[in-house]
Amino acid sequence: MSLYYDLHIHTCLSPCADDDMTPPNLVNMAVLAGLEVIAVTDHNSTRNAGAVMEAARGTPLVVVPGMEVSTAEEIHVICLFPGLEAAREAGREIESLLPPVPNRPNIFGSQLVMDAGERVLEEAPTLLLNAAALSIDRMPDWAASYGGICYPAHIDRPSGGILAVLGGLPEVPVFRRLEVARPREFFADPAHAPLRESHEIIVSSDAHRLRDIADARRRLEPADWPELSPLFAGR
Repeated sequence: MSLYYDLHIHTCLSPCADDDMTPPNLVNMAVLAGLEVIAVTDHNSTRNAGAVMEAARGTPLVVVPGMEVSTAEEIHVICLFPGLEAAREAGREIESLLPPVPNRPNIFGSQLVMDAGERVLEEAPTLLLNAAALSIDRMPDWAASYGGICYPAHIDRPSGGILAVLGGLPEVPVFRRLEVARPREFFADPAHAPLRESHEIIVSSDAHRLRDIADARRRLEPADWPELSPLFAGR
């Protein structure tokens, strides 16, 4: 059975996201939008994934714990994990690989760690927007070491997109999936058309504001995501 998805959503932990991207607000908006699967993908951290998963209990929503990693080359990569503990461990490692630059909320925005009831537990002290000391060629094996998967985010954007940073897709590593922000415009270029045949194309919102969360338009088949099967049990 296919499910409506949005696999790229930020919470109030990401400094560039609105503070009202709280766990219950996120869940409520996703349910209202008719979504059935969402992924929590804050910048270089998984600290709010558990709160969103807790807020979604009792709803029909599947929450995938994830993260948007900025590699050493400043390429953005979506990482998704089959369970919360794996995601937390992966998040701790990525945070340890960030440069020790303190966040300045008045400049970059707040980095709020919340519980499922919107109580602020702490503010992440290290700026989460910087590049982690982990190269793009290591990303698939690194994600797999936590039981997860990864794929390049918004490849059609100049900031953080793998095509803009490297000038094209590398031969190594091989990514089976690619996220495209604006598929109509991107695939209007004949040079990009072959990517539809060679890759699974993911289109998600990259929402930093509640109103940007995707509506129920695009579906995924849980059977096509075997790495995440524990999250789809019973669906």
